[in-house]
Amino acid sequence: MAFEGLSEKLQGAFRNLKGQGVITEKDFDNAMRAVKMALLEADVNFKVVKDFVESVKEKALGAGVLKSLSPDQMVVKIVRDELEEMMGGASSKLTFSPSGFTVIMLVGLQGTGKTTTAGKLASYLKQVGKNPMLCACDVYRPAAIDQLEIVGKAVNTPVFSVRESKDPESIAKAAIQEAQRRGYNALIIDTAGRLQIDEDLMNELKILKKSAKPHEILLVVDALTGQDAVNIASGFNEALGVDGVIMTKMDGDSRGGAALSVKAVTGKPIKFIGTGEKYNALEAFHPDRIASRILGMGDLMSLIEQAEDAFDEEESRRLEEKIRKNKFDLNDFLDQMRQVNKFGGLGKIIDMIPGISAKDKKNVDIDQGSKELVKMEAIILSMTKRERKDPGILNASRRKRIAAGSGHTVQDVNQLIKKYEEMKKMTKVLSNPNSRKARNMLRNFGM
Repeated sequence: MAFEGLSEKLQGAFRNLKGQGVITEKDFDNAMRAVKMALLEADVNFKVVKDFVESVKEKALGAGVLKSLSPDQMVVKIVRDELEEMMGGASSKLTFSPSGFTVIMLVGLQGTGKTTTAGKLASYLKQVGKNPMLCACDVYRPAAIDQLEIVGKAVNTPVFSVRESKDPESIAKAAIQEAQRRGYNALIIDTAGRLQIDEDLMNELKILKKSAKPHEILLVVDALTGQDAVNIASGFNEALGVDGVIMTKMDGDSRGGAALSVKAVTGKPIKFIGTGEKYNALEAFHPDRIASRILGMGDLMSLIEQAEDAFDEEESRRLEEKIRKNKFDLNDFLDQMRQVNKFGGLGKIIDMIPGISAKDKKNVDIDQGSKELVKMEAIILSMTKRERKDPGILNASRRKRIAAGSGHTVQDVNQLIKKYEEMKKMTKVLSNPNSRKARNMLRNFGM
């Protein structure tokens, strides 16, 4: 998970300050020394770390924090605010053309995930009400057009390509005309990967920029490359001028130093982060929310937004009606488990819940939720339609047959039926939120 190592070390740095009525300058200096080491070990740029620590010290001492009523909380708040500022402060949104047609150009090194990111970005644009088309301008890599067409099909987005052309400029011009003619209001141009020191290829991008007049040039960088990602961002920005960064593979980098350094070093904001392989695993980058996550304060806003995306409103109404009529069956149970899994796994959820420390997260089996879903699907799909509709008929012999058919044990089948019965009972109670039993249940869940 992104920032896992950094999060654990920063939270550890403040552990000794908690609960102290007065914090001495020695305690504060020790904590800040630990913060400095944590940031450096997370591969944050040295100058950025130096400026960060000096700014925190200046604000803490200048505001008389060490003599305040809750100095530990004040120190953590200052660190959180400085982390947010380090990453750019306010969120940086995409710029859309006022005329209604927006061109976005993706650039970067080969192997950073540009083509996949193009698909993710198309999926994101649809969520915010846009109608995008993809454009294949990688004329060098074998099968690059084929790959983009596969991506386009996966996100249900058309792809414009000219297979016989080796001129990205003419392809982009034709794509813009075709997209406008067909009523699309956004074009995402996927370019070939190149080094920022390759003058010929960088000049090709400059020509493409001048011709296509993109409203956004987004640099796609790989978070796993650490400070190299920051250097690449600096090089591309100096040579081409970029509007923002998309940082991929953030789910695979537990340090996160590149994400903390990019804005401070290049002056260009991170606009999106890739958090998984699925095409919905592209998140808008919110410095305030990321800072809170790092310090274990959670990110309830992102959790709520993702819940709204994951759960289908019409499906929820249909399910509510079935619950009221006591017709909640194993098909519905499986549908609900699949919807919960859309969040992107247990690890993604607990990252956003306040109060769970980095140390506690290590004790959670992150993959358990996905494994359980696979097991549930195998067992339920091994049942007949009648058994799924009416689990009450599942006697011992039926359960034995289902276990053998699904490759699991009778005990696994029994546990699934027990979970189903518990969920059925709970959903029935919660369908009437005004009942005393429902209120007691919600209270037990802290709601």
